[in-house]
Amino acid sequence: MAKLSELIIQHPDVDTFAELEHLVAHAGESGHMFIEFDVKPDYRDTPKKWEWRLEAIFTRGLHYDR
Repeated sequence: MAKLSELIIQHPDVDTFAELEHLVAHAGESGHMFIEFDVKPDYRDTPKKWEWRLEAIFTRGLHYDR
């Protein structure tokens, strides 16, 4: 299981939600079956429905229909 907090801690160079999306997509592609949203991303560009976007990106990759 991937934890959002661990992804953020392990990649302190990530400064935007868009960059976080790439990390989450990679976690999904790397074989993780689940992702736990144990923290809210604290980036200026974090959208209101960030959980839905990250879940979709985790399961379908970066190229999903929004």
